[in-house]
Amino acid sequence: MKKLLFTALILWSCQDINIIDKPITFDEERKSLSLQYIKEHYGLDVDEPVIDPKIIVIHWTVIPTLEETFEAFNPSVLPSTRSNIQAASSLNVSSQFVIDRDGTIYRLLPETTFARHVIGLNYNSIGIENIANGTDLPLTEAQFQSNLKLANYLAKKYDIEYLIGHDQYERFIGHKLWLEKDASYLTEKDDVGEEFINRLHEQLDIKLKKAPQK
Repeated sequence: MKKLLFTALILWSCQDINIIDKPITFDEERKSLSLQYIKEHYGLDVDEPVIDPKIIVIHWTVIPTLEETFEAFNPSVLPSTRSNIQAASSLNVSSQFVIDRDGTIYRLLPETTFARHVIGLNYNSIGIENIANGTDLPLTEAQFQSNLKLANYLAKKYDIEYLIGHDQYERFIGHKLWLEKDASYLTEKDDVGEEFINRLHEQLDIKLKKAPQK
């Protein structure tokens, strides 16, 4: 796979949604680490790190700016500061999309390219990160509207079944879509809360399933 490093930002417009392409690095190292992750954590032996999207997962970055978020996601290898998840893989975390505080949507990876953003479900989920942390940087109304537009766009384009918050991912344990082979590999998440997710569900054009009940 060719290295995706572009300095120009390409504005893409469709169905009243604007997406700016801002690709992170996807070089041979990231490809190899992705394939290794897919095999070790999901038991899938595949030739390309691509996904069949069934779930949209909404996150917040905790990182306070778009620029710092891009710098964090761009390297192929996880930094040593992420020791809590480094034992599971040296593949860096990322997502397909990130939404800035003014609602601007950036696409960091092609929509069906594998990204490490949610335990147990990376192989079938598209991640949407938001520049927020839920406390001094709460999710904005502009971000809500952009999440809604992006979820509608993705649901119309792919065979999406679920829309969930990152804090709801453990509800899939035991579900047919859950493939994590390491039962001890779990982290606690609080993004993005029931209120934000429920409001998205209420306003979606195409109704998607909520996370399974505990």
